[in-house]
Amino acid sequence: MTRRHLAGMLALGAAGWALGCRAARHRGDPSILLYDGAGTSPNDVRAFEAVLRRAGLGYWTVNAAELGAMGEAGMRRSRLTIVPGGNYIDIGNGLGARTAADLRNAVSGGLNYLGVCAGAFLAGNSPYNGLNLTGGARFGFYSAERRGVRKAALAIAFPEGATADHYWEDGPELSGWGAVAARYPDGTPAIVEGRAGRGWVILAGFHPEAPESWRQGLRFGASAEADNAFAQRLIRAALDGKALPRF
Repeated sequence: MTRRHLAGMLALGAAGWALGCRAARHRGDPSILLYDGAGTSPNDVRAFEAVLRRAGLGYWTVNAAELGAMGEAGMRRSRLTIVPGGNYIDIGNGLGARTAADLRNAVSGGLNYLGVCAGAFLAGNSPYNGLNLTGGARFGFYSAERRGVRKAALAIAFPEGATADHYWEDGPELSGWGAVAARYPDGTPAIVEGRAGRGWVILAGFHPEAPESWRQGLRFGASAEADNAFAQRLIRAALDGKALPRF
């Protein structure tokens, strides 16, 4: 364990003690902070935990109070923050303006960020304490939403020429910021990436981490195992600050 990781553990541990020691889940060093605060989907938090465990990656779950207690400096002792799906309005409101500003500044200072679905909405210039890691870009829902579709198996296109079905539910299309690493069936960006200050940011509008249990009533051409393997690839790219293949 490095001194940096030890310092991060002590800082987050002290925050948890001061806030009453909720049942946060700590697996290994806090290189990855998985946000599980108000507004996040508990099912999606569990889905990410399963993917992280299979990848052999250590992580700590943190809520808004714990992030707030850490402050910008404490957050920057980690390498990556993951914000999963849920309700981006509730996530932003739950974070509050001060903690959202600390997280934005931590990313600008070198903390990497992976936002999926609601986490991608939050990364934009949302009026609900959005992080605005996107130079002012604000994201709207993928076009299926306008047709009354709330969840679907979508054929996501990748630059290598491959197409794979992934689970989508009320997620954004990501036009207006970053380099495009995947596209929806209508050609709009489904994954984008780029720098926000010194931090590396990857945003996805769909759910590669989705388990088999989410797929009931939908038809997929790819297995949940294959999609989850891509989720591991996405997490590692965000953790290491490495670019994905791009269009």
